[in-house]
Amino acid sequence: MKEKATKEILVSVVMGSDSDLSIMSEATKILEDFGIGHELIITSAHRAPARTAKFASEASGRGIKVIIAGAGAAAHLAGVIASHTPLPVIGVPIDATSLKGLDALLATVQMPGGIPVATMAIGKAGAKNAALFAVRVLALTDKQLAKTLDEYISQIARDVEAKQEKLT
Repeated sequence: MKEKATKEILVSVVMGSDSDLSIMSEATKILEDFGIGHELIITSAHRAPARTAKFASEASGRGIKVIIAGAGAAAHLAGVIASHTPLPVIGVPIDATSLKGLDALLATVQMPGGIPVATMAIGKAGAKNAALFAVRVLALTDKQLAKTLDEYISQIARDVEAKQEKLT
């Protein structure tokens, strides 16, 4: 029996809790659309700090190229991961408290100098853009992916034109 070929895992999509999956699935949809191998990881900067540090410190050695980290409330996940890896980390703040994600946004974006985290918008749009940002990073060294990205960007522009046509 022939084994099913698996894609090389290039992106880790990490979340602080399984309750974040409905948001972070927006990132995985984009990665799937572009044919990028990815994994889903649940870990917590506060509830499982050793697990989080181990994941982050080993990611590069496993072939991961970009990490997308979504978290709500105190939202230190992206920053903790960034402090344990040289890989690019993209943070997605999640609306999980009465502050509507503002707390997560501030916790993700306010990193000290030397520990960079690219921070996206709160929620689903942020998760989608995090994946597109990861695609852009990977496309720097992958000509076919760059071509697919260019086609995607062109399609977005055509979609806007089509919507305008419907109005007039």
